[in-house]
Parts: sequence; structure tokens; C-alpha cells
Amino acid sequence: MKTVAIVLAAGSGSRMNADVKKQFLELSGKPILYYSLNAFQNSFIDDIILVTSKEDIEYCKNEIVKKYDFNKVRCIVEGGRERYHSVMHGLKMIQSCDFVYVHDAARPLIDEEMLERLQEGVEDYGSAVAAVETKDTIKIVDNENFVISTPSRNTVWIIQTPQVFRFTTITEAYERLRMRLQNISAEDIHITDDAMVVENFTNSKVKLIRGSYKNIKITTPEDMLIAERFLQ
Repeated sequence: MKTVAIVLAAGSGSRMNADVKKQFLELSGKPILYYSLNAFQNSFIDDIILVTSKEDIEYCKNEIVKKYDFNKVRCIVEGGRERYHSVMHGLKMIQSCDFVYVHDAARPLIDEEMLERLQEGVEDYGSAVAAVETKDTIKIVDNENFVISTPSRNTVWIIQTPQVFRFTTITEAYERLRMRLQNISAEDIHITDDAMVVENFTNSKVKLIRGSYKNIKITTPEDMLIAERFLQ
């Protein structure tokens, strides 16, 4: 079975308040992007497709891929306007495989055990999305922030990446999304992860697999401090 990982590193990281894009900020002496690529490089994953902004392709090629000898990175492609556009661009580079991992480079703390759990999950269910149960009480509110309801914590999970799908499933889902985009404005599409694409555009069920509370998404400067401590 062939597995391909699409690593998304095309964001600007505006909430970091830094002159350097988030994925290139140093975390324990190495760029944030390094850690995701390193995890896939040292795992059973066969190929890696790196998606970044056009102006960063050469930098990624020379200062990340070549510098750290990530020889599983088969190509570096330009991202798109929205996250789902970037995933589409990555999928176009895959001729054939069995399973596709989609991962946000802003989550640098993935590990081999998590990848193995996800692989077992996708082989059994056709999808495997890293997630953890919420520790907090969640409130559903209206447009004026008045509480509408309080869902049971047992039914609320926090979604992470990697998100893994059979190649046929995710390509079918994104092709249907692409066709939908031909008829409506991109502003009318509210897609925040790959599971939503599969949920909305196929009949496949999405299976949640235990991720890790350490698998945080680096969004603000405070997250850098937490990630540093985890790495130590």
C-alpha cells in the first residue's frame, strides 16, 4: 500500500505578530515546518508533497528540504487562496496511491505512534481524523452571543490533523467541491478541514481517531512557549 502526505505550509500566520511567516519561525532551533516533515520522513509514509506560497518555494527547497535531507519530499507546489485550494493543488500531484494524509505544518508535534493509529484507522474505516475529546464545557450561541444550547462533552471532540482518507474518497470529494465552486462564489463555501469536504460531498462516514493533547496548532506567540516545553 502506498501512502502520500500533503503538508500544508502556505499560510501567513498573521496572528503571530512576527516578520517571519509562522511555518519558518524557529522552534528549539529549527523551523516549525521542519518537525512535520521530519515526522513523515522517519515514518512509513512513502512520499511527501509540500504546499507553500509561490514566493517561498525556493526557500523551502534550499533551506528546508535540501538542508535537512528530506528525500521523501517529491515536489513543492504553490498553494491557493483558501486551505482547500491548497489541498486541491497537492492532490493534483498524486497520480495514484492508496491513502492520503493531509497535515497542517502549524502542528509540529505529531509522532510515529499517532501516525500508526491513523493508519490502522484508515485501513479499517476508509478515513481517520486525529482528534481529542474536549476538556471544557462548550456553549452554542446565537449571533448576539446568547447561549442556545450546551452539548454533552461526551459528544464534542476537538479536530486536529493529520486527516487521512482513501485516495479514491478524498479525490472524489474534492472533485465534487471543485465542480460546486464553478457555480457559486468561494465566499459561500465555508470549509475548514478535509473531513468537512468528505462529509459534505460523499456518502462516506468520517472516523475520529485519538490524536494527542500535545498536538497543538501554533497560532499565537503563547503557543510557541507551550510547544517549546513539549519538545523539551
